[in-house]
Amino acid sequence: MARFEIRDQEQAIIGGEAKADVFCEMGLMYATGRECEIDYVAAHKWLNIAAIKGSDRAASLRAELAESMSKAELAAALRSAREWMTMH
Repeated sequence: MARFEIRDQEQAIIGGEAKADVFCEMGLMYATGRECEIDYVAAHKWLNIAAIKGSDRAASLRAELAESMSKAELAAALRSAREWMTMH
């Protein structure tokens, strides 16, 4: 799981340009449990980053996912996305 995430993060920021579709796919991976355990906080984090980078699809999926999350989970996801964006 971690190797997939690290590899795709690096791929998404190569050349200084973030690729929103890679972040969106990472969000879907965590939301559906594809090759990893389901983790809605991580899913929301990556969908949020993809939406910030311009993915309308990710924004829609993020909103849909948020409806099934608690306020604490949403806060954790937003904090994690903010930390990632600050570092990258």
